[in-house]
Amino acid sequence: MRVIRVGILASGRGRNLQAIIDEVEAGTVPAEIVVVISDNHKAPALERARLHGLATVFLDPKSVTDAAHPRQAYDRKLLQALNRYQAELVILAGYMRIVSSVLLDAYALRMMNIHPSLLPSFPGLRAQQQALDHGVRISGCTVHFVTEGVDEGPIILQRAVPVHEGDTVETLSERILNEECQLLPQAIRLFAEGRLHVTGGTVHIRTGKLA
Repeated sequence: MRVIRVGILASGRGRNLQAIIDEVEAGTVPAEIVVVISDNHKAPALERARLHGLATVFLDPKSVTDAAHPRQAYDRKLLQALNRYQAELVILAGYMRIVSSVLLDAYALRMMNIHPSLLPSFPGLRAQQQALDHGVRISGCTVHFVTEGVDEGPIILQRAVPVHEGDTVETLSERILNEECQLLPQAIRLFAEGRLHVTGGTVHIRTGKLA
């Protein structure tokens, strides 16, 4: 099976990054993490990557000089870094910037995001708080392809997480994150195995059983 070259964008703790690293090192996901890129030089995700001998890049948003189109200018630098490492698939793992058409065009249906809700419910920021505010009994997480609309891309995988009486944002977030750490590596594996097919905005998974 061909090994897919993966670039990961992260802004924070890197829990999902660690889950991917663990599955790659265990040989259960046919992927090579070629670079981890962050917009935050203090992101623990960068240190996690370095501890595993992975290439890391910090791209400072303040270095962008194009005041008229800062997002596009930043993403051009990001794309240059991804191209330098020949990344075939890009994973947003706790990446806190909205990507522009620069990346979307270059990685159409080759960029995945993990979101802490059962999309299309509760897109955007503070999804766990939104779930609690609406009194839902079931929340969860979603892996989806990234498109122009925020959290609107074709859904790849989802997993439900019950909302308990007395849950706080912190307790619900932790349970959802535990599921995210299982779901995201599975989605990468499906992509690497060539089992994801998108028609009409819907992801179809070709037959085969995940180990």
